[in-house]
Amino acid sequence: MFTTRPEIAGTFGVVASTHWIASQVGMSVLERGGNAFDAAAAAGFTLQVVEPHLNGPGGDCPIIVHDAKAGAQQVICGQGVAPAGLSIRHIRDELGLDLVPGTGLLPAMVPGAFDAWALMLRDYGTWSLRDVLSYAIGYARRGVHYVPRIIATLNTVRPMFETEWPTSAALWLRDGGPQEGRLWANPTLADTWERLLREAEAAGHDRIAQIDAARSAWYGGFVAEAIDRFFRANEIMDTSGRRHRGVLTGDDMARWRATKEAPLKRDYRGTTLLKCGVWSQGPTMLQTMALLEGFDVGAMDPLGERFIHTVVECLKLAFADREAFYGDPDFVDVPIATLLSDDYIAQRRRLVGESASLDLRPGTIPGYDRPAPDFAAAEARAEWLSRAPGAGEPTVARLGASGGDTCHIDVIDAQGNMVSATPSGGWLQSSPAIPELGFCLGTRGQMFWLDEAHPNGLKPGKRPRTTLSPAMALKDGRPWMSFGTPGGEQQDQWQPIMFARMVDHAMTIQQAIDAPSFHTEHWISSFWPRPARPGKVVIEGRYGADVATALRDRGHRLEVGGDWSEGRLTGARQEADGQLFAGANPRGMQGYAVGR
Repeated sequence: MFTTRPEIAGTFGVVASTHWIASQVGMSVLERGGNAFDAAAAAGFTLQVVEPHLNGPGGDCPIIVHDAKAGAQQVICGQGVAPAGLSIRHIRDELGLDLVPGTGLLPAMVPGAFDAWALMLRDYGTWSLRDVLSYAIGYARRGVHYVPRIIATLNTVRPMFETEWPTSAALWLRDGGPQEGRLWANPTLADTWERLLREAEAAGHDRIAQIDAARSAWYGGFVAEAIDRFFRANEIMDTSGRRHRGVLTGDDMARWRATKEAPLKRDYRGTTLLKCGVWSQGPTMLQTMALLEGFDVGAMDPLGERFIHTVVECLKLAFADREAFYGDPDFVDVPIATLLSDDYIAQRRRLVGESASLDLRPGTIPGYDRPAPDFAAAEARAEWLSRAPGAGEPTVARLGASGGDTCHIDVIDAQGNMVSATPSGGWLQSSPAIPELGFCLGTRGQMFWLDEAHPNGLKPGKRPRTTLSPAMALKDGRPWMSFGTPGGEQQDQWQPIMFARMVDHAMTIQQAIDAPSFHTEHWISSFWPRPARPGKVVIEGRYGADVATALRDRGHRLEVGGDWSEGRLTGARQEADGQLFAGANPRGMQGYAVGR
């Protein structure tokens, strides 16, 4: 089977990410004696410089780690919470809005990415924060070559920056803005990190003390103070068409830290999948694979219409349950044990028929009555995206072409340590730049509903149900694979497709990534303006015309996208004999896997 590049193979270490520079930074750390956690942190901070349209220092980052020494896996939750001043009463009753805006200051959560990386580095890494940050600081100071998509993104939001977000214009449009073939630097961000290191090193020579001092400076020192000042002083235009003041404060930041928890697990044909908890959409993949286990997927053509139909119909059921039940478990009781149980899965599997369903069909669980989603209203909002530059989910355009939000990193070292991380949020088009810091904040608050009864209803101190969804898998009880993708709603669509092709059809990582792929937009989106497109399925143009015809005959509302438009997956795996393998997505011409 043809692949766009070889599947990387070795025994020393492998790194795969959504940008070639980050992958090579991670490999450089391994070559210099760092472990997988050091390498992933260095790559993660570098992604904030080289993919600023996809993530930033003010974003979020869930991470799944396998600690070879302890023989255990943990989730690090880098999803920040809603500020104390952000409530349904404030948004709906005082401001008169029926949705949390998708851009600006109002939807900003406590930024979680920095503490997630710092916590991982402190508890599992071996390097100092200075050594880890040195790569990102160097690129921010000297500059990088921006890929064309960054320049295209800036051109899209240029009028808004020039008229409404002057601090972003000063940072991103200076000297005419980035141009192809020229280096582009962010010296303000480099200065922020350098000051952070100076304050950290004032705590002494102990590595852990320095990292904790940096965390304190970020969440209780000069970074939090700059954010607090900016939010108090500015009213900013957002997707509502009005200017609003943000409510995030330094006190909100001081009260929050990243946490660790056990991953959720579900078996699939001799493997065990690991995902983040119900504060993410990750369990939808566990539900999808459990549904697929009742079908003879291995007998299906992995590039055929029956495979597409079966996966799509299972995805619809899993994501309908996401809408009905998932939310921050610190605030709501989510019946995840029932949702993943064999009896419930068997009941849901019977709903998969030969024709496409156009309905949103969440399950019924006694004692868990939820508000019925307004599917018709969500469908009517599908065209709102054209009204607001920088809004919504930039991953999939209206014509089905894949763009990108979010990044992903996979690392495995020679000791068997493993990292799967999906940093996102705080991309340059989400909110105005904070001039003293050189970055903006994320807008994950747009994912909340303004409904007290909804499990994902807005409350102060609550995590919005994120789409960020790293993955890990065990085989025969031992760590096997780290993988993931950018893509918002598509993250837990492209990952099941890849995983089924590997497990059921014996594809390699690179083969499974390169093969034509697809997604559906059937359910209500997590992103402003919360649209739905019932029955819509988008397939890559490399599928045959007979596949498209057969899917339409089944009732799918089909669109055919570009030949290479679906997915930005990366993955790394280790086999029982010590061999390491890695692959990365060629779409977008950014992702790369390296190793030896």
